[in-house]
Amino acid sequence: MTNETNANRCQPIRVTFFGDSTCVGQGVSIYRGWVTQIAQYLDEYGRQLGREFVVSNASINGRTTRQALEDMPYHVQSHGVDLLVVQFGLNDCNYWATDKGLPRVSLSAFVANLREITARGLHFGAFKVLLNNNHPTSRSKGYLPGTKLTYEDSNRKYNQAIRNVVSDLGPCVVFQDIEQYFSDLVAHGEKLDQFLLDDGLHLSIKGHDEYYKVMQQVISSAVSEFLIAESSGGGVISGSASRGSGGG
Repeated sequence: MTNETNANRCQPIRVTFFGDSTCVGQGVSIYRGWVTQIAQYLDEYGRQLGREFVVSNASINGRTTRQALEDMPYHVQSHGVDLLVVQFGLNDCNYWATDKGLPRVSLSAFVANLREITARGLHFGAFKVLLNNNHPTSRSKGYLPGTKLTYEDSNRKYNQAIRNVVSDLGPCVVFQDIEQYFSDLVAHGEKLDQFLLDDGLHLSIKGHDEYYKVMQQVISSAVSEFLIAESSGGGVISGSASRGSGGG
């Protein structure tokens, strides 16, 4: 084992969530959100490993990918990251009346923004970027302003765009088809509404619990790969090596 490997093993493993209200947990108590549940799991896992995890939630309610790129230098790049979880789209796909029939972020710009977010995450030290699409909503009635689309029509389009782009983002970007996971639950008799708050968009406690089931396995697998690569000297660049001096 090299001195560099030994030094890396003394560093905490930094896991950052970079998203919108789905990651924030809008509308539920902080401790019931799936990101908080992941942090609790990693804290216990770290004690078993004898290794510290630092879990950061750099997510903001209402954020689009355009806004995320503006925030990324501080929230991700300046702090360093080993595993980066990215989830956007539910705000990008929305239409405001003041935009006169245009989405908050066009589909082509959304795809370009995701490409840049994942590329920057990897450039600034992420061993893996875990990229999610979004759960179905029950907003399937009434057209968005200036369109012939329901909100759920638009959500499906942006979810498909994520599926399409992920195939050429490389092996360090791992895709989770959250939409398909929830659709399968509904196909097997579960009611979509039980996973959502009354607004038909944000996750209920049960919805957060389902996200946790999916993401706990994915993150656990990514951590295992990270540790194997680190112990073998397989090219892991700890997020701490990319860390700058972030502002306040």
